Amino acid sequence: MTESSADASAKPFTGRHMLALVCSFFGVVIAVNVTMALFATGSWTGLVVKNSYVASQHYNELLAEARVQDAKGWTSALTYADGSLLFELRTRDGTGLSGARVDATLSRPVGVEQDHTIALTEDRPGVYRHGVTLARGIWNVEVLAHVQEGNPYRQIFRLYLPEAR
Repeated sequence: MTESSADASAKPFTGRHMLALVCSFFGVVIAVNVTMALFATGSWTGLVVKNSYVASQHYNELLAEARVQDAKGWTSALTYADGSLLFELRTRDGTGLSGARVDATLSRPVGVEQDHTIALTEDRPGVYRHGVTLARGIWNVEVLAHVQEGNPYRQIFRLYLPEAR
């Protein structure tokens, strides 16, 4: 076969080939964008507060409440074991604070399907407990302990429950 006969048998690159190439490229790009958009709208919204402007108006109040809470010198700890959520609240000298009404809001860092609030009951002075089964993974726990008149003691904890081996 000679060089000129090989050139004659090759198909030329035409405008139709270019159109098919461009349409295929943009078809893949659009399909990926639609897929990602569907995944994004079907997952967590990303909202932490409903209205960030309104929340920002109360920021200084939250800081003042935190300073008052820190000045009391109270300490707290949260643990989860054997199907029980255990919250300990102690004064500056280590005495357990008794008689508080304690609520805990359990939420996942992403998603709202498993969010719920529970009331803990006093097990012994300064120790509050609630029996709850938590799925494995990461949980955010916001505890509000209403001990005295005024603002409640507020603490946010992060629990990590590893997968069972």
